[in-house]
Amino acid sequence: MSKTTRTYWNPLAPEQAHRWRWLEGLEGQVQELVLSEDPASGEITRLTRFLPGADTAAFGGKAHPFPEEIFIVSGRLFDGAFGLWLEAGHYASRPPGEVHGPFRSEAGCLVLDISFPQRSVEGSSRAEPA
Repeated sequence: MSKTTRTYWNPLAPEQAHRWRWLEGLEGQVQELVLSEDPASGEITRLTRFLPGADTAAFGGKAHPFPEEIFIVSGRLFDGAFGLWLEAGHYASRPPGEVHGPFRSEAGCLVLDISFPQRSVEGSSRAEPA
């Protein structure tokens, strides 16, 4: 199977608001909108939206056994693992096992992230994607 496809559409348009889902345990703070996914491999491309005041400190930092890429589309996001404010234009290609987070955003932030679970490395710690 391959990743889902879709002709041009605007996931940020008001009429797409119903597609956003709250992340479990972060209701009222962080939402996701899946853009494309491959159910067989688990590969996913999504937008993650941190609302103003979002704080994931209760979940601590995390790492997972697969690589992922992130791109900050808009806003600012603080990554506690790196002690760094990420702003629009920041990009990272995270290797398996790299700790990231917890995250917080004062004014809100929109992140594009692409995860590659099929490229897992044995022995890396396991946690949910950022």
